[in-house]
Amino acid sequence: MFYRAVAWGPCLIVAQILCLQCLYYLSLGVFLTFLVGTRVSRMSLVYFFDYAAVTTSTVTGWCVIASFLLSSFAGAGIMLHLIERAKKCLDFSATPYIIHIFICIIYGGWPSSITWWVLNGTGVAVMALLGEYLCIKHELREIPITRFRSRSAELI
Repeated sequence: MFYRAVAWGPCLIVAQILCLQCLYYLSLGVFLTFLVGTRVSRMSLVYFFDYAAVTTSTVTGWCVIASFLLSSFAGAGIMLHLIERAKKCLDFSATPYIIHIFICIIYGGWPSSITWWVLNGTGVAVMALLGEYLCIKHELREIPITRFRSRSAELI
């Protein structure tokens, strides 16, 4: 989608990062709405940015964990269409999580939950590995060559 022949374009990279971050949070919001929104009376940013919401002791906590993991899978699919290059997948999958860590620190302080760190580490790994796999499959597909028949071949 944003791929072009220029080797390094900072505007392109910033646009890709912004699009990936927005689409990551959009997919996370959709999954949180369906999985957590049915269990709680009111959705809030706590489920996005507070490390205390990521817990294995409640069913709602497991739904938050599932939402984050599903958004990692969605992020890999987003990278397939947005980044299109397998060698850039690790960088572009780590960037939303680094930004997410900074937002979480601003929102609720330093994440002290080991579950939160394991979840985000797993999310980066899933997004990077699956995104790279999908991009490699996309890069290695055959290029279709259409054959145009000439007018003379039709007349024969």
